[in-house]
Amino acid sequence: MMIPLDAIRRAREILDGVATRTPLVRLTAPDSPGEIYLKLENLQPIGSFKIRGAYNAIFQASPESRARGVVTASAGNMAQGVAFAARLLGLEATVIVPESAPQTKVAAVERLGGKVVKVSYDRWWQSIQESRFDEVSGLFVHPVLDDPVMAGNGTIGLEVLEDLPRPSTILIPWGGGGLASGIASAVRALAPQTKIFAVEVETAAPLTASWKAGSPQAIVPQPSFVDGIGGKSVLPKMWPLAQELLDGVLTVSLEEVASAVRFLAERARVIAEGAGAAPVALALSGRAGGGKIVCVVSGGNIDFSRLAPILLGRESTPL
Repeated sequence: MMIPLDAIRRAREILDGVATRTPLVRLTAPDSPGEIYLKLENLQPIGSFKIRGAYNAIFQASPESRARGVVTASAGNMAQGVAFAARLLGLEATVIVPESAPQTKVAAVERLGGKVVKVSYDRWWQSIQESRFDEVSGLFVHPVLDDPVMAGNGTIGLEVLEDLPRPSTILIPWGGGGLASGIASAVRALAPQTKIFAVEVETAAPLTASWKAGSPQAIVPQPSFVDGIGGKSVLPKMWPLAQELLDGVLTVSLEEVASAVRFLAERARVIAEGAGAAPVALALSGRAGGGKIVCVVSGGNIDFSRLAPILLGRESTPL
C-alpha cells in the first residue's frame, strides 16, 4: 500500500529546518528530446536525500525505543543520514557498512560522530533482509522498508510538484526502493497523470529482472563506481509497492552514467555520484521520451579517486 499523503505532509513539518528544500533546476541539453529538470538532493547537508527519511523515522520513534541509540545498515548515504539525525537528537549511532563502502561516505559518518562497523557484503545484506543486526544494541532504522523513512523521502515529491505542477515523467534511481516508493506515493496522490520510472544500472538491476519475470528475482550484482544503487534482490515488501506505484523500470549502462557525471560537472557544475547521475543518463539518452522530465539527483557523495578518472574519461568500467 502506498504511503499516505498525510504521513508525507507530516514528515515535511518535521523536516522543516533540518532538511534543505532543494532546488529544481532546468538542465541545458539542446539535443535532448525533452526538457530536463534536476532535483538536486546532492545539496542536502549530508550530500544525499537520506537525511529526509532518517530524521523523520528517528524523530517519530518513541523515546524508549531509541534510548540505547540507533543502528542502520547502509553503503554510506543512509549511514550519514542516521548519524546526522542522531547527532541532532542527542543519540548514539552505529552504522553497519559493507567492506566495499566508499571511504568518502565512511569518513563522513565518522565526522558526524557515528560508529562504523565493517562487515562482509553478505553479512551486510543479511542485516538489510532481516531488519536487524543483533551484535549491536539500539533501534534499527531500515534504510528502505520503514514507512516513516519512505514518508520522509516522499517530501521530495511534494517539492517537485510545487515547482513543476505537471511534469511528464519523473526518473528516480532504484536502490532498495524507498526513495522511489516515497516520491511516487506523493505524486500518485497529487499528479496521477505523471509517468514514474525507476532507473537501474545494467550491471546491478534486480528490479529489472523482477519486472521481466513478474516476481521478485535474485541477481549477482557486478561492483562498479555506481555504488548507491543495485542489490542482490528486490526486498519482498518493495515488490508490491513497485508494481502499484511505478510505470516501469529502465536501465542505463556504466558508460552512460559516467558520461552523465561528466556532463553534469561540465555543463551544470553539479557533482553527482553514480546513482544520482543514472536518471540524468537515461533522460539524455532519449529513452525516457519527451516533455518535462524530472531527474532526481539523489546524492553527490563520490570519492575523488573515482570522480577524477570519470571526469577525465577514463572510468566507465566495473571496479
